[in-house]
Amino acid sequence: MLFRTLRQINATLLLLTGLLFSVTIAAHDHGMKKMDIVDTAAQNGSFTTLVAAVKAAGLVETLKGEGPFTVLAPTDDAFAALPEGTIDMLLMPENKDKLIAILTYHVIPAKAMAEDVVKLTTAATVQGQEVMITVNGDGVMVNDATVVATDVVASNGVIHVIDKVLMPQ
Repeated sequence: MLFRTLRQINATLLLLTGLLFSVTIAAHDHGMKKMDIVDTAAQNGSFTTLVAAVKAAGLVETLKGEGPFTVLAPTDDAFAALPEGTIDMLLMPENKDKLIAILTYHVIPAKAMAEDVVKLTTAATVQGQEVMITVNGDGVMVNDATVVATDVVASNGVIHVIDKVLMPQ
């Protein structure tokens, strides 16, 4: 019973964090048409590395497409935690296929809001492999990344913010 209560409190806090994150983004929208996933991430300021990687991989037009998409978006801090030189190596033109594989491993080809995600144990990614989803007393995990904000809605899907870069097998 205590575990269930703590889990509900933690899930509620996670959803509230996502709501506050969404409100911050909405405040920048100034009533204009809702932005797509790429523009939402770019305007936020916490995803400059992710946006640069999406551009280097040639995925901008895809992620600006109709969707719907769910993007598990690592923050700049998540990219900074990678071993030194990893980002520079991935951004080299000769590593474009590897970069595409990593980035598409962060994309689910459906709109999955937080209330849907917590009911799943796995989700298939655009890259082709599945990510593992765990709901526990500490919140929601995708593989070994913690979901730190949820339900950042864009015109073509939703962003869930994670604290680590996911690596496909």
